[in-house]
Amino acid sequence: MKPFLILETGLPIDTLRRHGSFGHWIRVAAGLHGREVRECRVASGEALPEAADYAGVFITGSGAMVSDREAWSERSADWLRDAAEAGKPLFGICYGHQLLAHALGGEVHYNPRGREMGTVPLDLAANAADDPLFAGLPRRIPAQTTHLQTVLKPPSSAQVLASSAKDDCQAFRWGEQVWGVQFHPEFSANMMRGYIHARRDALEREGIAHHELLQSVKPSPQARRVLKRFVHRARRHR
Repeated sequence: MKPFLILETGLPIDTLRRHGSFGHWIRVAAGLHGREVRECRVASGEALPEAADYAGVFITGSGAMVSDREAWSERSADWLRDAAEAGKPLFGICYGHQLLAHALGGEVHYNPRGREMGTVPLDLAANAADDPLFAGLPRRIPAQTTHLQTVLKPPSSAQVLASSAKDDCQAFRWGEQVWGVQFHPEFSANMMRGYIHARRDALEREGIAHHELLQSVKPSPQARRVLKRFVHRARRHR
């Protein structure tokens, strides 16, 4: 059985690194064993491997900004475009979601509605009922979010699957095997609280009461279910 590849596009905040890398968080949340996963630290300059050697690919979140067009990010975007066009199952999270959208012709920049952070309700689009990863979920689900940039314009052929009050593209599917989600299905409630604590000063400057965000944090099991469904689908893909 082929392993899964995780493209590491960044690191968690300092206070949460004791819990491992983003890749580790994704692996655990997806229910994968360590031997089923390989990590490629693209943000540190590691060379991208052959996509055909893997059952599917995850792209992590990051503190970087897609609009900065850093060399490692643009190389990754080119690689992801080729992998998507070859039919490889791909799943991007936050920065990974935005990078996929950019790679496939969408537009990514700062969200004019400002920072989105905390446990937010996602409204699933009508077409999500027929999507392999979202079918059968409630029309509104909680999810963990923390981001400044967003997908302002999805790729032309993508289907938007979910939105929130501050973000019109919380999830999309491109073709039959490529998904991007702005939210963090790998985050636990405690991880979300850690990010809110770390961003306390920025939130205060923006007029957002961090203690209210902390109080509203709750588990998001349906969001995590989407991650696990991707694993099952990628394993069945030929």
